[in-house]
Amino acid sequence: MSNTETQDFNAEIGPVRLKKSDRRRQILLELKLRPHVRISELARRFNVSTETVRRDVDALSDDGLISRAHGGASAPAQGHYPGLDERTNTHVEERERIGLKAAELVQDGETVMIDSGSTTIQLARALAFLGTQCTVITNSIPVAMTIGHGVPEVLLCPGEYLAAESAVIGTETLEFLARFNVDRCMIGASGLSSEGPSETVRGFAAVKRMMLSRATKRHLLIDSRKFGRKGLAHVGEMADLNSIVVDARPKGDLLAALDGAEVEVIVAQKT
Repeated sequence: MSNTETQDFNAEIGPVRLKKSDRRRQILLELKLRPHVRISELARRFNVSTETVRRDVDALSDDGLISRAHGGASAPAQGHYPGLDERTNTHVEERERIGLKAAELVQDGETVMIDSGSTTIQLARALAFLGTQCTVITNSIPVAMTIGHGVPEVLLCPGEYLAAESAVIGTETLEFLARFNVDRCMIGASGLSSEGPSETVRGFAAVKRMMLSRATKRHLLIDSRKFGRKGLAHVGEMADLNSIVVDARPKGDLLAALDGAEVEVIVAQKT
């Protein structure tokens, strides 16, 4: 086929359509450059229907990466939520207890996904202290650095870097996590209500959901100050968890929801 014929053929079939992950990556990039994008404009650019773009926008919104707006999407509003450094330096004793108790669940030879957070950093320290011979997959740079000298292998996810959290998020992170089947995941959360865990930090809910979907055993590490709270993005149902590792036993509706979903409550007692 000549060059002229090739150009005519390409003109007839129109532009090549992007994959779903590429479309969503482009939407996030656009919102870094300008405050608002319109669904109709994106549909023309991507050569897809407005319904397809609307589903992309809904998915990104559910993951806490963007905010829905009339006819389109905008960058998410940033309310006050303490950064990782601030959280790490508060309630240290409770986090240490939770981290150590969770680390005791991990067996030599297992592969574990660990997400970013102040409590999961304490888990990483405990695993390093115990010398547990496991493989860790994480989106947290502090977790990788803390545990990196003590385990056979640490796999750090690629993705968009969040400086305030020293972690990565986004489509590349999710695609990387989706390649693996693991024995356990250990995640944190901004809140735990009778509806399940939730997250406030942008992009973290999607990472947690992916980790839950790839793990045989699923554990939530959370301190009792977060009981009854609801973050911006819903992470999953209570039944998505096998256990929660906490510093104090929940009560009331929360305990009833955990019992109803057959989620084990593991309390890290004071020594």
